Amino acid sequence: MLSFSTDDLRPQDRFDHWCEVRGKNLFGVTIELERERRADFRGAFSAWQVGNAVASEMHASSYRISRTTADIAHRAGNSLCISLQVRGPGWLDVGRRPHQYVGEGQLVISHSDLPYHGTPQRSDGFEFRMLKIPLSGDILLGATADDLHAALLPHSAPSARPLAALFRALTRSGAHMSDPAAHIAHAAHLALLARGRLGAGSPEGRAALRAGFLEAAREIMIRDLRRPDLSPETVAGELAISVRQVHVLFEPTGLSFTRTLTAARIKEAARLLQAEPQTSIADIAYSCGFDSLSAFYRAFQKAYDMTPREQRREGGASPGRARR
Repeated sequence: MLSFSTDDLRPQDRFDHWCEVRGKNLFGVTIELERERRADFRGAFSAWQVGNAVASEMHASSYRISRTTADIAHRAGNSLCISLQVRGPGWLDVGRRPHQYVGEGQLVISHSDLPYHGTPQRSDGFEFRMLKIPLSGDILLGATADDLHAALLPHSAPSARPLAALFRALTRSGAHMSDPAAHIAHAAHLALLARGRLGAGSPEGRAALRAGFLEAAREIMIRDLRRPDLSPETVAGELAISVRQVHVLFEPTGLSFTRTLTAARIKEAARLLQAEPQTSIADIAYSCGFDSLSAFYRAFQKAYDMTPREQRREGGASPGRARR
């Protein structure tokens, strides 16, 4: 992992270092900020490898940013970029009218080597995440992407929800995926699908949608873990797919929807047993979505080969650990 913070520099050096060493040489962008605001500048970023792609996150004081033809010539990338404006909305100018307003929580899809100019709406800083995917024949599948000027992904696009979920999974620092290269390809294909460069009915398009919808289903599962009535029907309704499709999503994992949900509830219960020693086991069981104590004890015993009380007393244990 590559990480950097201006906190390690003298205040008078922070902006110039960020602008020249990090912005110009590392990212190939031009950064502008009023001179009177530079003394208060702060910024930090991290970048790490995910499969053959690079995920990064950044938070910094607000500034204007552009990628000029000179920047592109200096630092070409030939990559597909999927970015998320976590915080700090602004306007995006790609040389066409009207300028695009990028709100918080919106995804933008672009080719790395096309010019743009970004202007913040506010002066209270921003947070930004990006997935940069090198383009190859396996990714493009005969399509073109070098003319993909930066454009918002509409929330109404069929691939918006699965792409957003897959993006979050891939850019979650410390996340572990069984096959990151395959998930990177799926994310790229969902982006190409959203920009009309790949057909939804193609084998790659269908596979990418399944992978993205699976991540979206998992997000719903974690978000609504405490709901005893959480079901495949609930997930299907939110994702606007059939109940049968929800079950199909989980088939490649080797665990059904119900078993996946139970495992997630047990994992959360085990965490709470250690994090909240004063909370009763019954309260923890019900807060994790179990509708009966007997069901909770059976599931916990099966997963940990010990009772919740024993797990709490021993200070935590991994699933499947044999009782000694």
